[in-house]
Amino acid sequence: MIHALDYLREMNFLSVTFRLVLAMLCGGIIGMERGRRHRTSGLAGLRTYMLVCVGAALTIELSLYEYNLLTTVWNSLASEIGIRTDVSRFGAQVINGIGFLGAGTIIVTGNQEVKGLTTAAGLWASGCMGLAIGAGFYEVVLLAVILILLSVSVLARMESRVVEYAPSINLFVEYESMNDIGAIISCIKNLNARIYEVDIDRGDLKRGIPHSAVFNIRMNNKMSHTEFITSVAQLSTITTIYEI
Repeated sequence: MIHALDYLREMNFLSVTFRLVLAMLCGGIIGMERGRRHRTSGLAGLRTYMLVCVGAALTIELSLYEYNLLTTVWNSLASEIGIRTDVSRFGAQVINGIGFLGAGTIIVTGNQEVKGLTTAAGLWASGCMGLAIGAGFYEVVLLAVILILLSVSVLARMESRVVEYAPSINLFVEYESMNDIGAIISCIKNLNARIYEVDIDRGDLKRGIPHSAVFNIRMNNKMSHTEFITSVAQLSTITTIYEI
């Protein structure tokens, strides 16, 4: 532990102010990075991460404040009526609450694509970081910020590289006619790939909904996903194609 920070671990106005401001800054740093990568809706992401981190820190401050009152000012009354407090119970509720908040950021699109998982995990991690700040565990906060940023920024680029050459790929394809599905399947097989599953949506052309399909494919060559998609997209009957 860094003994120079002992004063800021005490329950006083300066330490409480420092913790809340630090929580706002640390949450804002994570939210700003997510907004910069367009993973959230700009400043909304910044504000959301700030609020989650500050709220978590404030919850711990409330727990510590309640414990301090019950052991000092309210000690005799608490002993008389048997009131006990657990400073960890509010923090446990924060973790549960952020779970519901994170679930609201996860969506499954009509193309069976899952979005928002990293945002949800980032909110949860931001909340846990706020709990650490509220408890005065300053040494771990800097490490937490670095590791969270590393996960959502640097490792994201590494993940994209690995995924680009992964043997499995899911393709969403829109095409002109149901008769074209056979040509698409033949094209995929000619690229030395195996189709494990096809989910076909016949659409409704009268309502402007085109025919589409989702292919679960395993490639048996060393092509990148971009090269594979480009090869399949050369079919003139395909109107839209992308990886999900």
